[in-house]
Amino acid sequence: MNKSPILIAGLILGGFAVAGVGVVAMTNDLTAERIAANKRQAMLDKLEAIVPAGRVANDPLADNIKVSDPELLGAEQTEVFRVRDQADGPVAVILQPVVPDGYAGPIRLLVSVLHDGSLGGVRVLEHHETPGLGDRIDEKKTDWIVEQFNGKSLGDPPLEKWGVKRDGGDFDQFTGATITPRSVVKAVKNTLLFVQREGDVLYAPVQQGASPAETSTGSPAGNPTGSPTPTRAPAATAPAQAGTTHSANGEAG
Repeated sequence: MNKSPILIAGLILGGFAVAGVGVVAMTNDLTAERIAANKRQAMLDKLEAIVPAGRVANDPLADNIKVSDPELLGAEQTEVFRVRDQADGPVAVILQPVVPDGYAGPIRLLVSVLHDGSLGGVRVLEHHETPGLGDRIDEKKTDWIVEQFNGKSLGDPPLEKWGVKRDGGDFDQFTGATITPRSVVKAVKNTLLFVQREGDVLYAPVQQGASPAETSTGSPAGNPTGSPTPTRAPAATAPAQAGTTHSANGEAG
């Protein structure tokens, strides 16, 4: 029996299979690069929306450090993007604190603190709050987060007024949903307290080759000054925009 036709057919099928795998792998690589580029651009757009227009002369996603203060920032590690002007002067630091006590779970924020201590803006990166209630923290739903925080500082309003009006503070809550805005106001206040405490050390040049060793106080191990020596973080991968998963239950409080 002549096996040549069978062998040839097998080789042809094998060649198609190899070619197909190669095409799929190449497509996946191109798609992954496109997704990463889109996420990076989305993050840059969010950053640029909460810093003074025309004053960003560096790449904040590359000029970043990681700090640790779970008590004030809500997570073991928090990424800090630094914004500088043409003269390499400090413009703002942008932090990604976590609100640990949202009604439906943790809420990830983007908080811009200008060099004068005032807020450049606050945005929500991810949340799972109740549709129609707590999800009004998202700027795509309402202007609450823009109107409540832009330009505010620890002195405006006074520290004791950093709460929702139901608790005697200056910030609006939502009808039928107090827990979410209360938690966000507290997280933003804590972020301002952290930046006030650490000061210009947050803008310090990165120590090339240093390894992250932050402790829970916000200081690297072995640093007696109580200030975090900046350490090189891995190249920033921009997170996705605000989440769309929501709780099915209403909130009150």
